[in-house]
Amino acid sequence: MADDLPSLTADCTRCVGLCCVALHFDKGAYFAEDKPAGRPCRHLGDDNLCTIHHDLSQKGYEGCVRFDCHGAGQRVTGLFDEDWRAGAQVMNDMTRAFGLMLRVHEALLLLKTAENLPLPAAEEQRRQDLLTALTLPADAVKARAALPHLRPEKARIWLRGLAKNLPPDVAQTLAADAQAT
Repeated sequence: MADDLPSLTADCTRCVGLCCVALHFDKGAYFAEDKPAGRPCRHLGDDNLCTIHHDLSQKGYEGCVRFDCHGAGQRVTGLFDEDWRAGAQVMNDMTRAFGLMLRVHEALLLLKTAENLPLPAAEEQRRQDLLTALTLPADAVKARAALPHLRPEKARIWLRGLAKNLPPDVAQTLAADAQAT
């Protein structure tokens, strides 16, 4: 199953800047300004790359430095024939898909990490089943159709429940990670 997993490593060069468009920013310690979801960041270039990437922290965008989509951005980009600039409907579809794919990739990352735990056979099977349930078909059209039916929250629920059967230090870490996603 692990061989079938998508890349869980961000590759901004294969993305159309979805995190810079889909996500909102709240002015504060991590962002220099407010930005509503669905509006492109003013620092996003026409090439879909950040024009202040090398100075993000100094310019007040530590949140961008810390953010990791775990490969969700390039995965969603690959599912569409156009990018979000093609029109309002494409933007809406891509930003909605990115939000869900972000949660899917976070869940996949947690499930992949859980393979290192000393799980009883039944729990390992459940982990494998959850990984399979979050895997999309390779065909982009089929994957776009299947995406709305993925339920990454099931992985978080399982991980929280799993925590009660683990040593306290491992359980606390796992529960905190599952809660954060």
